[in-house]
Amino acid sequence: MCGRFAMDDRVNQEITEFVAQTGRRPEEWAPDWEGSFNIAPTESIPVLIDSAKTGELRFERAHWSLVPPWSKTLKMKYPTFNARAEGITEKSTWRKPVQAHRAIILARGFYEWTGPRGSKTPWFMSNPDGSLMGFAGLYSWWPDPSKDADDPDRWTLTATIVTSDSVQTLADIHDRNPVILPEDMWLHWIDPTISGDQALVDEAVRAGVAQAETLRIDQVAPFKVGDNGPQLVRPIDT
Repeated sequence: MCGRFAMDDRVNQEITEFVAQTGRRPEEWAPDWEGSFNIAPTESIPVLIDSAKTGELRFERAHWSLVPPWSKTLKMKYPTFNARAEGITEKSTWRKPVQAHRAIILARGFYEWTGPRGSKTPWFMSNPDGSLMGFAGLYSWWPDPSKDADDPDRWTLTATIVTSDSVQTLADIHDRNPVILPEDMWLHWIDPTISGDQALVDEAVRAGVAQAETLRIDQVAPFKVGDNGPQLVRPIDT
C-alpha cells in the first residue's frame, strides 16, 4: 500500500534534466510542480508519461486515483489509488492501462505507519542519496460526461501506483510497498509501443525489489491530515 507520499519542487529541474538527456524534450517544456510533503489520494501527483500520439515525453499533474473512461463520475465506488501487481491483468480497471498507459509517478519518498490506532508512529522511506523515486504507475484519461466534447476541461488525467508484497526490510512496517523502478527502466516501463502484460509487470516487480531493499527508513514526527512542509520528512531522534 502507498497512501501518502512527498515530492518537493526540485523535481522540476531533475525531471527536465532526465528528459533532456533522452533527446526527446518537447519545445514547450515548463514543469511547474509545487512541492507537497503530504500528498493524499485524489490530490494532484507528478507523473511522467510517453505520448503515443506525439512521441513526446510529458511531465503532467494527475488525479491520484485511476478512473476508467467508462466511469460516470470522477469518484469510484472502490479505492483505485493503488493497483496490486499480482494478477493485475485479470482486473478490468487495470487491464487496458497495463497494455499501453503506463506512467512513472515521481516521489521523494513515502510514508507508512505502525502501532495502534490513536498512537501510530509514522515512518518515511526514501533513497539514501535523496534522489528521485520512480514508482511504476498506470494512467487513464477520464472524460467528464457533463462537459461538451470540445470543452478543453473535459478530460482529467488520472493515475494509480502499482504495489507488490513488501520486501523483507520493510515487512515490519507494512506488508505492501510501491514498485520502485530504477531510473534505467523508466523509459522501458512507459514505452507505449510495448504491449504491457503480466510478464512486464512481473519484470517491474523484480526490478523494484533491489530498489526497495536499499531504502532509508526514518521515523518522523506524527502529523495531521492537513499538515504540510519539509518538517514532515525530517527524521527525529529515537
